[in-house]
Amino acid sequence: MPVSEDNYGFQESLFDMGPDEEVGYRVPIACQVAGITYRQLDYWARTDLVKPSIRTAQGSGSQRLYSFKDILVLKIVKGLLDTGISLQNIRLAVEQLEVMGVDDLAGITLVSDGHTVYQCRSNEEVIDLLAGGQGVFGIAVPGIMKELTGTIAQFEAERVDLSSEPVDELAARRRRKIS
Repeated sequence: MPVSEDNYGFQESLFDMGPDEEVGYRVPIACQVAGITYRQLDYWARTDLVKPSIRTAQGSGSQRLYSFKDILVLKIVKGLLDTGISLQNIRLAVEQLEVMGVDDLAGITLVSDGHTVYQCRSNEEVIDLLAGGQGVFGIAVPGIMKELTGTIAQFEAERVDLSSEPVDELAARRRRKIS
């Protein structure tokens, strides 16, 4: 099914902000919504598997902020790991996903033979892959997006002004306490 605003009208409300704003989710929310542990999230961030695109940890007291797309990729990584794909092959798949926009991700199905992860953009591509004996399982990204959108709406998001310089939260608290 082609991606259109009718299929994914929720994206407009999630991403319709000023040019210097974005919505981010803190680590506990990202973990809960993606279905992963804090240790997994921390390891993936430190090893650059899935980095927070809104704000990285910058010293003691700062907090990472993950975008909707980041959390979507976290859920995809979790799904791939649960099916037994090696972390090395997941890294290759994530590199391809990182350059895609949310609308692009909404139109793909990931299919794997247990080693390689393939992107399919149509039902015909999935059928061709299966007919060739390559596909073992698939992850329908549009389904994950729909589930994620419903789940994440229940949590508090943090609006971030991208035009301002990042501030170490602990240092900012100390400055306020001294004043």
